[in-house]
This record gives sequence, C-alpha cells and structure tokens, in this order.
Amino acid sequence: MTSRPHLPLAPLVTPGPELTSAQISRYSRHLLVPGMGMEAQRRLLAARVAVVGAGGLGSPIVAYLAAAGVGHLTIIDDDVVDTTNLQRQVMHGTDSLGRPKVDSAAAYVAGLNPDVEVTTRHTRVTLQNAQELLAGHDLVLDGADNFPTRYAVSDAASALGLPVVWAAVLRFDAQLSTFVPGAAGAVSLRDLFPVPPRPEDVPSCAEAGVLGALVGQVGSIMAAEAVKLICGFGEPLVGRVLLVDALTQRTREVPLRPVGSVVEPIDREPVREVLPLAEVSVEAVSRMVSEAEGAGQDGASPVPVLLDVREPGEHALGTVPGALTIPVGEVLTWEDIHGVLPEGPVVVYCKAGPRAQRAATHLIKIGHPEVAVMTGGMLAWVDRIDPSLPSY
Repeated sequence: MTSRPHLPLAPLVTPGPELTSAQISRYSRHLLVPGMGMEAQRRLLAARVAVVGAGGLGSPIVAYLAAAGVGHLTIIDDDVVDTTNLQRQVMHGTDSLGRPKVDSAAAYVAGLNPDVEVTTRHTRVTLQNAQELLAGHDLVLDGADNFPTRYAVSDAASALGLPVVWAAVLRFDAQLSTFVPGAAGAVSLRDLFPVPPRPEDVPSCAEAGVLGALVGQVGSIMAAEAVKLICGFGEPLVGRVLLVDALTQRTREVPLRPVGSVVEPIDREPVREVLPLAEVSVEAVSRMVSEAEGAGQDGASPVPVLLDVREPGEHALGTVPGALTIPVGEVLTWEDIHGVLPEGPVVVYCKAGPRAQRAATHLIKIGHPEVAVMTGGMLAWVDRIDPSLPSY
C-alpha cells in the first residue's frame, strides 16, 4: 500500500481575542491537548460554522462544537421535533415536541455555553437558497438526511470555497468524508456519488431505521473533523471515505479521487419509465377487509390480495388484517407472476407510498393484470382506520 503524507491543512480561522480567565478555566482540558493550546482555542471562538440538520447527526455536532467553544453556530433545519426523533436526536426532549428543531437546538446551546452565538434558519436548503444560507461561514457540517439537500450543500460550498464535513447514516452503517476545495486532489460529494440516486432507491431512516448510538458516534467524529480544520492540526478525512459498521464495530477507509465533472443536476429527476397506477383509499381497503371476513365460501367475486411490502421490523408494528408481508426487495426479484401470489386483484401498501409504487409497477411489468396502491400507506391506515396501531 502506498503511504500517504500526514500533513495538516492550514488553519481555517484567524485567532480571536485573548482568552479571559473564565474561558481559560472552561476550556482548560482543550488547552492541555498537544497541538491545541491558547491559540487553537482562540481560533475556535472566532469561528463561524454552519450546521445543516438539527437531527440525529446535528445533535452531537452542535453539542460538541458548542462545548468546544465554536463562537458562532448557524443551525439550518426545516423540521419540527417529533416523538420518533427522540430515540437518537439527543438535543431535543419530550418538552420540545412540536417545536422547530432549530429553536430547540438554540435553547440547548444557550444552556450549555454562553460563549456561543446561535443563528437559526428554519428552512430547507435548496439549490436556490444554499449559497445565501452558507455564505459568510468558515466551514459547513452536513448532517442532512436526503440527497437533494446534500447536493445543494456540496455545490454551494464548492462555489463559495467552503470546506464540508459530510456523513450519512442508515441502520448500522455510516460513511464520512471531508471535502476541502483547493486542497491537493480536492474532491466533493459529486466525486463520491456522481449521479444522484432516485429517491425511491434510497431508504430513509423512517423506512429502514437507524441505531441511535451510531449517529452519536458519527456526529462526534464530524465535530472532531471541524475542530481539526478550524485549528489546523491532525489529518482530516480529505480524499478518504471512512466506513463505519456498528454491528461488528469495525471501520475501514477507501480512497476518493476526483471524477472530473458534475454529471447530473440536482433539480432534475432521472429519466425513467413511469407507469400509471390505480389507487385505493384506506376506507375502501377497510371495507374490503370487512367483506373478506364475512364472505365465507359463497362464491362471491375474489377479494383483493393485500400485499404489505414494508420490512419485517415494520410488520411487527402492525399490518392491515389479512395482508401478505413480503419486503419490497423480494418482490422486485420476481421474474414471473405465476405462483408467487394468490389469484385475483392486488392492493399494495407500505408506510407512506413510494415502496408500494415500486412494487406495484414491477408487478404490472411482469404481467399481473390488476394492481393498485393503497393511498397514504400504513400511516393513513393508522390515522383514519386503526389508531390503536403505532404511528412511526
């Protein structure tokens, strides 16, 4: 294996004013770290850092940067705190439910470190507003949970010449890297993912789940990357992607090199065939279930087959009565419709709709004559038919 020079980058931030006695006491454990000291802490206090996302990754990022004394944090997020967030988004508590995440995060920082000034932007980062949101900062940490936002952040930061610390987490796995424009062999997110994946090909945490402690581990690494860049010591994850497997607690890294060009605009859907799909309301499905339960063997017209294409962990939370439970990944491997499902029309559903649409489209392509999608999926079923089941 070819050795790599371990050279720190130049500090991003000029040192601010001399530390006060109270600051020397507060940051004393930093001041004792070889390579940091007074000057590095003054750089942190003078830094302006934008954090995109105040959720799973944003929580440890904001917490550790605020504790480290990063002088100004801009927190950007368009979401509000939901019960399902509390398993991993540790900045937010039960008393913050329904509150904008940026406001909850700002209150958390205010209680942690009065040295830190916070600007909140309760909005989604888009191709149109990204440069305006990120301009004026020294560094960006991207804790977004979707690819359109990630590409918007990456492209805007590249245009502004801002370094980006990036990560993505799902289930037990994570990827991290640091993108520094102008560095030797500079790369960006588009070198790692040249073509934006289709939204339906990338399951979200809401669909696939995520180990709560893993986002803490990864967000802490991202915060450490930011501190190194601001202060100019150590070797950041430039030109490398760190892969974390929490299930085996193993890490490895792969090199990342420039691919040469941007190939796919982030505001355009990839070209693909779209088949028209019939839809059935949850109320209609509920009537079908009731009719099936009372039909007996009277020779009535066939009752539709209900096909739940969520994952096994989701099935355990509750299903529509009588539904077959087959994950979408298995459905998409079917090459012939004969023998895989009972005879008759099929109504497919998932949590909210996208996976059901994929499965239904595939069933039509392989020859099933009558397929529909349950509008709104299991969330609509819980909301309008059976509120005794958990919403997730």
